Amino acid sequence: MNPAKLMRSHGSKAVALLLLLALCSCAAIDGDQVRLCRIALPALEPEGARIIVRRVLPIEHGVRVSYRAAIGEGPSLDRFAECRFALGRRTEIEAITTDRGEVPGATVYLLRRYYVETPEGAAGDPGPPPPDADLPEWPRPAAILVQHLLAGAPGGAILALLAAAYGLVWGLIGRIHLAFGALSTIGAAAAGIAVAAIGGGAPTFAGLAAALALAVAAAGLHGWAVGRMAFVAVPSRSGQASLIASLGLAIALSEYLRLAAGSHAAWIGPVGAGPVFVARAGDFIVTIEPGAIILAGAGFSVVLALAAAMRLTAFGRHWRAAAQDPTAAELSGIDVGRLVGRTLLLSGGLAGFAGALAAIRWGALGFADGFALGLKALAGAVLGGIGSVPAALAGGLVAGLAESLWPLLFPVEGRDLALFIALVIAIMLRPRGLFARA
Repeated sequence: MNPAKLMRSHGSKAVALLLLLALCSCAAIDGDQVRLCRIALPALEPEGARIIVRRVLPIEHGVRVSYRAAIGEGPSLDRFAECRFALGRRTEIEAITTDRGEVPGATVYLLRRYYVETPEGAAGDPGPPPPDADLPEWPRPAAILVQHLLAGAPGGAILALLAAAYGLVWGLIGRIHLAFGALSTIGAAAAGIAVAAIGGGAPTFAGLAAALALAVAAAGLHGWAVGRMAFVAVPSRSGQASLIASLGLAIALSEYLRLAAGSHAAWIGPVGAGPVFVARAGDFIVTIEPGAIILAGAGFSVVLALAAAMRLTAFGRHWRAAAQDPTAAELSGIDVGRLVGRTLLLSGGLAGFAGALAAIRWGALGFADGFALGLKALAGAVLGGIGSVPAALAGGLVAGLAESLWPLLFPVEGRDLALFIALVIAIMLRPRGLFARA
């Protein structure tokens, strides 16, 4: 093929992709919030009411769902419900206002806790507004499975990135770095600053790129500094002193972020969250959120790039050599001290990237939210095989996807408990991890 023609072809595709990303990033409707608000609708109407969603509009920190309710044999009534979500907790309904007035706070809590967040509530979802075009018909089990996998893809990418960060440090120096959860909140805060500096609200494509770049830089530098204090300045053969030091520094980082940025995380508007209809299974409609696909694609692209770099680059070869035998690596001319510093910088950057994705996906990531996120990623890394970066990546991905599929079979309240029980069982039966090779 003519090289000039090939360049024009690929150039036009790149421009089209950039335009698509820019258009998707301008949407301001959060699909998860729309779904949760829809689930609450049947509880706001008399039992047996037939609900048809007509329109969805964004409001400040939430969504407004207009719908039609048919009660008994009477005429259909035009209703609306405005659901507002807690600052820093993108999927927690904080207040509901209807055409009949504001719902009491205690009622909202009970509605959220015992209906919206249960499988029974999800089964009563009246669904999105009916699509204009005919959609292909899928078997219902396949449609529900695909919907859960699509919804869990960003979470899987986030946990895979954090699990890889754990694997990088443990594989090289044999120490668990407990500050990665706090570093993810540093990245989230940096992403919020970048979005606010560019204009606030839902980030544009340029704002999204700036947020991710600033998150990687900020968390990488913090990770390098914290790692040197915990693992270089604290010599210990047993590793207990380093473990305690990294835990103390994680707490210090969280408090430092609280004092510097405040106890309430900055809200980041959703990226490309307007639903795209894909298929139907009876009254169940499979939808895709462009923003979720963009974030998952960004996360998985970094995951694949890291896996390739560990196999093909000089850094990856040096890392593997030092991980297998640091003394032989030193004798071969590898500066292991410098390699440790680069590893701490890279792992911190991965944690910051994961934190930025989490903040953009969930609206915010507060100073105290990173600890639980880091523990989940650590569980995934150990499940996969924390001594190997690819195995840790795979374990984090499996943990993220298992989180999204858990509500299909079991109550959502037991999801985190099941993850850590699986971790204990895996350590007992296969201590090296499910994917690690001897």
